[in-house]
Amino acid sequence: MQIKITLSARNPKPLIPINYSYPLSAAIYRIISKGNAEYAAFLHEEGYGKGFKFFSFSQLQCNFKIAGDRFLLLQNEAVFKISFHLPKAMENFIKGLFQSEQIDIADKKSRAVFHVASVESLPDPLQQYQEAALAELQLKPLSPVVAGLRTEDGKYQFLSPDQPEFLESLIFNWRSKIATCFDDSVAASAMLIAEIIPMKMPFKSRLITIKADTAEETKIRGWMNFGLKVIAEKRFAALLLNAGVGVYNAQGMGYMEVIR
Repeated sequence: MQIKITLSARNPKPLIPINYSYPLSAAIYRIISKGNAEYAAFLHEEGYGKGFKFFSFSQLQCNFKIAGDRFLLLQNEAVFKISFHLPKAMENFIKGLFQSEQIDIADKKSRAVFHVASVESLPDPLQQYQEAALAELQLKPLSPVVAGLRTEDGKYQFLSPDQPEFLESLIFNWRSKIATCFDDSVAASAMLIAEIIPMKMPFKSRLITIKADTAEETKIRGWMNFGLKVIAEKRFAALLLNAGVGVYNAQGMGYMEVIR
């Protein structure tokens, strides 16, 4: 399930933190909680049993300029896309939660208030594969993709797309999501093929701060400007699209768009 949300700012030229993904994630949790507290607790505390939240969202699309550690929006409208891996029966319910809602993007320094102007369902990119056993897709990230190897202290050693371990990490994470959503045996036998496709522009990294200016502050590094070709069963491709690629998906990392 993928939807497009258009925001309208309450005030002209709002300021938002450069590290806005965590406050936006918190706003999404708040909206879900208002509609269904039990489901929100499930997402926040358990995911599908191993901590996966199974949703992701893109970067904001809008005109802006950098003002210190803020983005100054040069227009009152901003757009982002969000995906959920949910039972079909819950899709209209989730979509309805966002209708006419308010989204605050705030930290200790600034607060921007937006009204949800519209919520639009996006076409299912896997619709064309109804009769096919496998789906073959080329994807590009609309938010940074974070891949990493766990170190002994439990932290991540972040990887770049030009390292072979980057792709291995993405496939390992994808297989872990399959195990969580289905079971270990299904995940172990799943045929998952992935390939990094370079683009005209070089790989671009972004350092993102989660929970900035708090005791729980964490810095992560994600990557843009690359394509990802994947081949898998339709149900596994749907999981990847809806839940996001890599780690930190619920903080707005790894949202993918189908380009072919």
